[in-house]
Amino acid sequence: MTESFSMLAILPELVLIGSALALLMGAAYVGDRATMAISWLSVVALAAAGASLACPGVLAGSVMGGLFRADAFGAYAKVLIFVAAAASILIAPRFFNRGGQNGLGARAEYPILILLACVGMSIMVSAGDFLTLYVGLELNSLAAYVLASFMRQDERSAEAGLKYFVLGALASGILLYGISLLYGFAGSTGFDGVSAAVADGLDKGELFGLVFVLAGLSFKMSAVPFHMWTPDVYEGAPTPVTAFFASAPKVAALGLTVRVAIEALGPAGLAWQQVIIFIALASILLGAVAAIGQTNIKRLLAYSSINNVGFALIGLAAGTQEGVAAVLSYLAIYIVMTVGTFMCVLQMRDQAGNPVESIASLSGLSQTRPGLAAAFAIFMFSLAGIPPLFGFWAKFLVFDAAVAAGFTALAAIGIAASVIGAFYYLKIIKTIYFDQPAEAYEARSGRVEYALMSVTAAIIVVGYFFNPLLDRASAAAAASLF
Repeated sequence: MTESFSMLAILPELVLIGSALALLMGAAYVGDRATMAISWLSVVALAAAGASLACPGVLAGSVMGGLFRADAFGAYAKVLIFVAAAASILIAPRFFNRGGQNGLGARAEYPILILLACVGMSIMVSAGDFLTLYVGLELNSLAAYVLASFMRQDERSAEAGLKYFVLGALASGILLYGISLLYGFAGSTGFDGVSAAVADGLDKGELFGLVFVLAGLSFKMSAVPFHMWTPDVYEGAPTPVTAFFASAPKVAALGLTVRVAIEALGPAGLAWQQVIIFIALASILLGAVAAIGQTNIKRLLAYSSINNVGFALIGLAAGTQEGVAAVLSYLAIYIVMTVGTFMCVLQMRDQAGNPVESIASLSGLSQTRPGLAAAFAIFMFSLAGIPPLFGFWAKFLVFDAAVAAGFTALAAIGIAASVIGAFYYLKIIKTIYFDQPAEAYEARSGRVEYALMSVTAAIIVVGYFFNPLLDRASAAAAASLF
């Protein structure tokens, strides 16, 4: 592979890096009054990075000595990451300008931090070596720590950023220790080299390395038992940042875990499948049970995200090409549901325009804001997996892949736990439609938020028409790993 082809293979990353640096210089010279222009230019940069994936030669396979994988799997994940990031940028200015940051207004560095985080996530899903993996993960994490504490005058945001930083540093240390163990016993940091080493038999050192690596990645996925940061960070961070954390980094972390499991640890399937099965079931059960008593909508959605990570991991636990395709389809549908749900949360404002997060404030919403109530109901039913909404198809795919791989008991437990999880989604719908009306929210809503909410709700309702396209794209992306 020539150097020119290597550079072409990282074209999306080059577009994002160049755009972030250029916009950073513009923000330094012009200041916060250019926030709207920088936000829209950042969205254009994400669109250009996504469009560059269609250029000939970009999907060049393994490049740069095996450090980077420019394949269909990475391209699929990058499209989801860029879409979620663009939505998180578009909804931010209105939030920060209308009381979201104690009236201080939007800041020009917000979209730039999102772009830099996307560079890290893009490297993560295309990593072919544990060194590349770690560089991408840390680049994403450094931007995420700043985003979590973006509201400097808000104690909750500062606390969220500090917790995320401390626990994130611990998880990075665990991951790095696992990588060093695999390198020491396998003699390589490349996924191909590690795969060849574990194919000869998994010794104790490699087993410990495998467990530590999966533990570090579990933190990034917010999977049990490394989920403890998620509710506090989701609640304390600004709502646009929470929407970002709940969508794009989830895709990157799950995509990276899938690639590591299949490409680097594939021959040791029996070992890592047991770990993934435990993480999946623990995440499903804790996410379902812990969400029941929540009174804050963002904390509830934090536990919902933990629950959904568990369902997605059921597809990975199958260890088959069909299972990986099911995970990818699940992530695509999950992104739509998550973005739409947070568009609804952003409409929760009192008459003074201040954000409201209590679930009790949704009481009787169907009488005061029937359109918003209908959108909430669509997303809650879909997250619960109620047919015929698109969320049902996501869960069906992972359960079907598990059964086809012989994990019938795992699928049965997942189905039973999904009934528990449905309780708190239906509780919100009951509050909206059957409780006595609380104080009405403000009537105005942002055009961008309303458009995104309408589009995502429409996709959830008529999503089955997209099944042929989604299935083909997921199958092609999964096939590139095998």
